[in-house]
Amino acid sequence: GKELDGEPTVTVRAVNSRKNQMCFDWGPGRLLVSNEPPSNKKEMCSCPFIYIIRKDVDVYSQILRTNSSMNPMNLSGVPSFVALQDVSGLILCVISFFCRLVRVSKNYRSVIRACMEECTSVSILSAMELIWNLCEILFIEVAPAGPLLLHLLDWVRLHVCEVDSLSADVLGSENPSKHDSFWNLVTILVLQGRLDEARQMLSKEADASPASAGICRIMGDLMRTMPILSPGNTQTLTELELKWQHWHEECERYLQDSTFATSPHLESLLKIMLGDEAALLEQKELLSNWYHFLVTRLLYSNPTVKPIDLHYYAQSSLDLFLGGESSPEPLDNILLAAFEFDIHQVIKECSIALSNWWFVAHLTDLLDHCKLLQSHNLYFGSNMREFLLLEYASGLFAHPSLWQLGVDYFDYCPELGRVSLELHIERIPLNTEQKALKVLRVCEQRQMTEQVRSICKILAMKAVRNNRLGSALSWSIRAKDAAFATLVSDRFLRDYCERGCFSDLDLIDNLGPAMMLSDRLTFLGKYREFHRMYGEKRFADAASLLLSLMTSRIAPRSFWMTLLTDALPLLEQKQVIFSAEQTYELMRCLEDLTSRRPVHGESDTEQLQDDDIETTKVEMLRLSLARNLARAIIREGSLEGS
Repeated sequence: GKELDGEPTVTVRAVNSRKNQMCFDWGPGRLLVSNEPPSNKKEMCSCPFIYIIRKDVDVYSQILRTNSSMNPMNLSGVPSFVALQDVSGLILCVISFFCRLVRVSKNYRSVIRACMEECTSVSILSAMELIWNLCEILFIEVAPAGPLLLHLLDWVRLHVCEVDSLSADVLGSENPSKHDSFWNLVTILVLQGRLDEARQMLSKEADASPASAGICRIMGDLMRTMPILSPGNTQTLTELELKWQHWHEECERYLQDSTFATSPHLESLLKIMLGDEAALLEQKELLSNWYHFLVTRLLYSNPTVKPIDLHYYAQSSLDLFLGGESSPEPLDNILLAAFEFDIHQVIKECSIALSNWWFVAHLTDLLDHCKLLQSHNLYFGSNMREFLLLEYASGLFAHPSLWQLGVDYFDYCPELGRVSLELHIERIPLNTEQKALKVLRVCEQRQMTEQVRSICKILAMKAVRNNRLGSALSWSIRAKDAAFATLVSDRFLRDYCERGCFSDLDLIDNLGPAMMLSDRLTFLGKYREFHRMYGEKRFADAASLLLSLMTSRIAPRSFWMTLLTDALPLLEQKQVIFSAEQTYELMRCLEDLTSRRPVHGESDTEQLQDDDIETTKVEMLRLSLARNLARAIIREGSLEGS
């Protein structure tokens, strides 16, 4: 049988039998930590080894992913997978339902074959398609006796395709019947049941060699008259078996009469057509594998074989073909399990032999939709379908660029999909903002509130570290994180004090209801609004807002001196802006600052520092406030008098 590709095996010491303890432990993701125990007492304990376990390497290889016609979306089988989940939600008649399942199965195989055509070195894909195709015939199409053999013939022809290149070589030569591989070609065509093509080749031998023309014509007639159940044929199995028996007896007579004794090649063909096992085994090299031998053997000895008898023929064909000279390969065991109709063994063997979860996850999902796995639930709450899909999706999430495909698989795992998605989402490294936005979109679409908040906080912290305050504020608002919004707002205010202007004005001007997230953010938004009013010469509105920021205690005490200083230009306007009552309020705020009394339990470090500059500011403010108070009283008194 075919050998599956594999890298050199690395053995990880699993158990220390002397101490009855395990020697390895799984870390996060795909890490495996192993500590090799010393072989004797004199040796020191070695440092632990860390292995990165990589499955799916062949399926995710660079060759496949970068190919123009095979992007990761096609490779993953996601469109077929999602289409299959949608089929189960439709109300269809049984025939239509199973037709759709067969169509989905063929779509999966076309994905594998497309990869094979582009990447001839990846023989693992050939094995995958071989197994899938057989499972499709036996489990999904459930072909009955008669059509079953036609499907198996197509299966062999599809996977033993050297005959086409051989045919091109022979027919392209000057004298095909004299070509070294002429009889090999005719024999392979007979072994694959391609009797019409074999007859055409024999006609070339008859034309080139008149002496053998007669026996070539007889052989051609035998090939032409061999009864085969064609797809459009209405004859019953009983009629076919009767015709086949007559034809078989005719072949026997020709053999007994030694009709083809003068041509060893033709006599060998006759023995093959009689299903002679010894004659078939002589063609081992041309058959190339035991399952080709099996199908040829059935074609010429039991063309109406029943599905239930397949396992007997499969096992005996494997034993005959190997002849005790070699042991079955993993692929042989998988195919045998399929011929025995042991679905669970097929899945188990594939899980062990294949280096990826793509195959078993998608095949199991398809078989589950065919209602073939209903009786096989696992002990830990999830069925086999979900378990394998979770494993495959986890592998996708471990890949730097294919993690998005894993989301669809988690979505269709009703029991553990949501929890698994949440755990894997949290482990995705947010290397770029673009990637973070993709992750965020996935979380928001699924109302994963905690994950949304966590991602936004991470991005907000990154933005603060890079001094991108606007981005940091935007992320903290999106995370609804009041504490972080307060921190970023303080940074905005500190920068304003240092530079005298705000950065990211568009963001601050359009905070809207978001400014209510924290008092400090509210203050930042309102303080920016004060500056906008002042710039628009709406002095009365600006003065009222400024005063309310202080009297409502929404402004941090450390910022009061800045606010009072902002009031100076309004106090010095020709027109009286602040009323007498408002001026008294401003005076009280100034006295609070200068009296060193704690406000709302704030610490001494947050109080005003006495230095020359501050003293000058205070004196200027007192003078300006006193002058404004006098003007306001006079103005208000004159208004009352009038």
